[in-house]
Parts: sequence; C-alpha cells; structure tokens
Amino acid sequence: MALKDILAQLDAEIARLQQAKALLASSDGSTAPTTRRGRPKKITASPAPAKPVKKKRNLSPEGRARIAEAVKRRWASQKAKQKKA
Repeated sequence: MALKDILAQLDAEIARLQQAKALLASSDGSTAPTTRRGRPKKITASPAPAKPVKKKRNLSPEGRARIAEAVKRRWASQKAKQKKA
C-alpha cells in the first residue's frame, strides 16, 4: 500500500468521524427519552379522595399557663430531691 493510499483512507475516516461528531453535537441530548427511569406510576381507575387537612391545634393562654406552672413545680421537686441527697 502506498503512502498516498493510507493518507487518503485516514482523511476519509477523519471526515466520517467529524460528520458523526457534528450529528451528535447537534442533537445534544435535547430530545426526551421515550421511557422513564424508575418505578412506573400506579394506575388507578378513579382518583383517590383527598385526605382532610388536619387543623393545627393551638393552646389557649390558660392551658399554656397551666403547663408552665406544672413544669415549675416539677423542677422545684427535682431541685428539692437534689438538696436532700
């Protein structure tokens, strides 16, 4: 094989590779895949009824005061036990 033949084949191969590169670069993966990865979504015959939203429970000022007083009594008793020991 002559040197000119080898160079001609290399040039042809380079041209094909450049065309393939241009084709891949133009698509740039922008097309969406036809299938999704992961577990398929559950198919239901009818939509499930919406769950009722739980209301936030608020403490009244009186309830908060009772809890605060109970905590103070608890800590006082704990402190008294430590003094005896």
